[in-house]
Amino acid sequence: MSNYRFLLNNSYELAEKHNISFETFRLFLFELCNEKNIDLFLEMENEVDLEVLAKFENGVPRLLNHEPLGHILGYSYFNGNKLIVNNDVLIPRYETEELVMNILIESDNYFKENKDLTVSDIGSGSGAIAISLLKEENKIKKMYATDISEKALEVAKKNAELNEVDIEFLLGDMLQPLIEKNIKLDILISNPPYIPEKEDLDVSVKNFEPKIALFGGDDGLAYYRSILSNAYKVLKTKAMICFEIGYNQKESLEKLTNEYLKNYEFNCIKDINGKDRIVIIKLNKE
Repeated sequence: MSNYRFLLNNSYELAEKHNISFETFRLFLFELCNEKNIDLFLEMENEVDLEVLAKFENGVPRLLNHEPLGHILGYSYFNGNKLIVNNDVLIPRYETEELVMNILIESDNYFKENKDLTVSDIGSGSGAIAISLLKEENKIKKMYATDISEKALEVAKKNAELNEVDIEFLLGDMLQPLIEKNIKLDILISNPPYIPEKEDLDVSVKNFEPKIALFGGDDGLAYYRSILSNAYKVLKTKAMICFEIGYNQKESLEKLTNEYLKNYEFNCIKDINGKDRIVIIKLNKE
C-alpha cells in the first residue's frame, strides 16, 4: 500500500507526461480526502484510504482525457459556495466571482436608500451568481433566475436548496419569462454565452461543457443584443445592468448600449488579469 506522498509523486509524473496541470491532480486528491474528513497535508506519510484510492484511480483516466475536475467530483466551488455541476451547466469561473464582487460594491453605492431590491440573473446556469448575491447582500428581497434549459434549472434548484437560499426559477429564453410576468427589476445581471461561433476552445471546454452556454452567435454579441433591446420592458426607472463580457468586447458592447439605451452611465472594469471583463450600466443616475 502506498502513502499519499507517493500517490502525488506518481501523479506529478503523469501530469508532466500528458501535459496536464499537476494542480488538477492535487486538487482532486485534496477534495477526495476532504469528503472523508482526512487532512491530506497532515497525513502525507500515511497509507492512502482505500475508498479515496479507488475514487482517485477511477478519476485519473478521466483527467487524462481532459474532463473537467468539477464533472469528475460532481461539484465545484464559487465564492466559497459548493455547487453541483454536470454536463448541463457551465462550470463557474473565477472571473465571474469578480463580477459578483463588483455588483455588491456598485449596488451598495447606487441603491443606498433602497433596502428592497428585486434582482434577476439571466441565463443562470448553475445558479452561481444568484446564490452568491443572496448570501452576501441582505438588500435583495426577491431574486429571479432564468434559463432556457430545463436541465440547467434543475441543477440550479438543487444548488439553491444546498445553499439554503430562496430563488424563483423561470424557464424561458433570456428576458421573456420576466416580460410575460410583468416583473420589474432594480438589477439585471447576465453572464451570457459570449464566445463567437468559430472561436477555437480548449478540449476540456469544447468536449464537456454545454455549447448552449458558450457560444453567442457569429460575433459573440447575440445575447447582449437580445437583453439590451428588451431591457426597458423589465427595468425600473432607476436600475443597473451588470454583464460579464469577453476581453475584447468592450467597444462593441458600448456601441450596442448606445443603440438601445438612453440616459445611462457605462463603466467597464478590468479583471485581476487586467482584461476588460465586467460592465456596469447605471440607468437614470441622479
